[in-house]
Amino acid sequence: MSTRIGADHARFKEIVRGRIRANLKRYVQKGEMIGRRGGDLITIPVPSIDLPTLRHGRRQQGGVGQGEGEVGTVLAPGATDPAAGHGAGDAGGEHALEVDVTLDELAGLLGEELRLPRIQPRGDKRLLTTRVSYTGVHSTGPESLRHFKRTYKQALRRLIAAGTYDPQRPVVVPQRDDKRYRTWRRITEPHAAAAILYLMDVSGSMGDEQKELVRITSFWIDTWLRSNYRGLESRYVVHDAVAREVDRETFFHTRESGGTMISSAYRLALEIMRRDYDTSRWNIYLFHFSDGDNWSADDTRACLELLSSELLPRTNQFAYGQVDSPYGSGQFIRDLRERLAGDERVSLAEVGGKDGILPAIQAFLGRGR
Repeated sequence: MSTRIGADHARFKEIVRGRIRANLKRYVQKGEMIGRRGGDLITIPVPSIDLPTLRHGRRQQGGVGQGEGEVGTVLAPGATDPAAGHGAGDAGGEHALEVDVTLDELAGLLGEELRLPRIQPRGDKRLLTTRVSYTGVHSTGPESLRHFKRTYKQALRRLIAAGTYDPQRPVVVPQRDDKRYRTWRRITEPHAAAAILYLMDVSGSMGDEQKELVRITSFWIDTWLRSNYRGLESRYVVHDAVAREVDRETFFHTRESGGTMISSAYRLALEIMRRDYDTSRWNIYLFHFSDGDNWSADDTRACLELLSSELLPRTNQFAYGQVDSPYGSGQFIRDLRERLAGDERVSLAEVGGKDGILPAIQAFLGRGR
């Protein structure tokens, strides 16, 4: 029976996985899904799942299939009252089933949908993580680690060997010598380390809609990178004419009203890299989001020089996402294309709206760097 239940449960999970995969684009675009996150799980509403079953029709319905019929009779459902269905009904509507999915499973579905290659880490930096591994069974140990199945089997063997086991009254009471306990040891494992630096323009031309696009896109970037690295640190920088490092909550909810000097953010990112990360041993990702408006051509030239000489040599990848804004010029991405288009460490994407989120993620992560 347990085997049958396990098979049914596995089949149900596969059906749910298929539903999520089929609707992944819609889930990616829904920002409120991020708010459903709890630890390593995220709650996803899946449309009601009806497994195939046989259903009987109404009795005394008449028509073809329930009588002799007439030549030329159309094989279709019978006519109904045109006025029917406009008042209160007695039938149930469609329901959504909420399922918990791990972030690793979600990352796997995203990778399958976009055909993202697994990332090949560089460098020799390793974070040491400790996990518990159960290595065997012993006759002594704490009660919290008692192995109930092995204890029962040991007691059953003893009763059978002694000839006292009664199949008509199959009562098995373990004695002290029957008890078995799990043994364990700590295992220290090295994992490649990575750091993500998120940079965002929060000047007056970046409104709530633009920041929502950044929030959703960065969530899926985070989800994918965390499935590739056990040790991952995220840092956040906001800028208008001046850059400053903030926490995650401030990053997504700050709005300024000043002008824009993108070079201030690049200089602060470089300072963070120099101070906190040995770039020969860390995998560093730099993601910048803006509406493409910069203060001056001179500042844009300073940005391009910082990228070419300092930032790109230190990073696995630099990704720039330009979100549409009615107040931004959109010039910055054109300058980046003209100067850095041939560099494989550079990924550029325009996020024109929620339909542009998936193509942007594919552009940013599709190289497996």
